[in-house]
Amino acid sequence: MNLGVAIKSIRKKLNITQFDLAEKCNISQTSLSQIETGLKRPSSKTLKKICDVLDVPESVVYILAMQETDVPSSKASIYNMLFPSIKSLALQIVGNEYLEPVISRRVESAVA
Repeated sequence: MNLGVAIKSIRKKLNITQFDLAEKCNISQTSLSQIETGLKRPSSKTLKKICDVLDVPESVVYILAMQETDVPSSKASIYNMLFPSIKSLALQIVGNEYLEPVISRRVESAVA
């Protein structure tokens, strides 16, 4: 499971810079970089802050963080059959229906 790759993927999909996300989460850019590269695992508190800022449920981050090595070999065929569709659905949650509120909040905070 690689939460950092999932966070980075969502952040990039939403066109948010690493600096901006770190600032809004009250963590250093270095910490966020370490999380995204897998050098550091986010605490549950930090993960919650990141998800709140990105406006994405934690469950979506965990889905996107799954890797084939997380699945027992006895379940690998089912994983390989189902996971691409599940991942696609999770990415859709990060897509258009979540993108508008994030952009609106960014515009509102820039104006304030």
